[in-house]
Amino acid sequence: MNRLFITGTDTGVGKTRIATALCLAFAAAGQRVAAMKPVASGCRQTAEGLRNDDAIALRSAMNVRASYAEVNPYAFEPAISPHIAAREAGRSIDFGVLDRSYERLCLQSDATIVEGAGGWLAPLDAQRTFADLAVHWQLDVVLVVGLRLGCLNHALLTAESIERRGLRLSGWVGNSVDAAFERREANISTLQTRIAAPCLGTFSFSPQSGAAEVAELLRPKLPELSRTQHPC
Repeated sequence: MNRLFITGTDTGVGKTRIATALCLAFAAAGQRVAAMKPVASGCRQTAEGLRNDDAIALRSAMNVRASYAEVNPYAFEPAISPHIAAREAGRSIDFGVLDRSYERLCLQSDATIVEGAGGWLAPLDAQRTFADLAVHWQLDVVLVVGLRLGCLNHALLTAESIERRGLRLSGWVGNSVDAAFERREANISTLQTRIAAPCLGTFSFSPQSGAAEVAELLRPKLPELSRTQHPC
């Protein structure tokens, strides 16, 4: 069973691209796949209510049936930190609500992909962060490193924080977000040396590319992410 939390070194580093690619890769390997964006800001009003593009992409990539509300229990309109958006909406993030959606998705799936928002320590309320949610569910973590100036510090701090919380860093992905990033290969080599978890792949700067081609490249790496048993 695979229960993975997809986090990133920052916002806008390609978490959704990797999360949807992992959904497609597990599905191509014959697994039942569910995905979740527990809390999302930057949502748009539709006839059905607030909708988040990342959550829609995840729902489209999974192969088990679930309502939008199960995939994205908390949706907020402003594109701001979720804890601020929740406060302005007069709501609080209830882990019990998240638990019920997560458990339903787990029961239907062999692989469950949970995507965070922002970076690893993005706040959910005055005390808790997305890291606390990953600990609460005891998820293995995949770190998406936005390959740009400053990524070494951000990636190493995040990896250290994940491991300090007792979670398994299953692997990391390098996702180019700056076409002009200098010494890209030297930075990747440094990350490979300093992060004990395997590099699952590095991907070129291609903002318009879909998840399908990334999924094909990630599929051979799936055994490195797999566990025979995992708590749900």
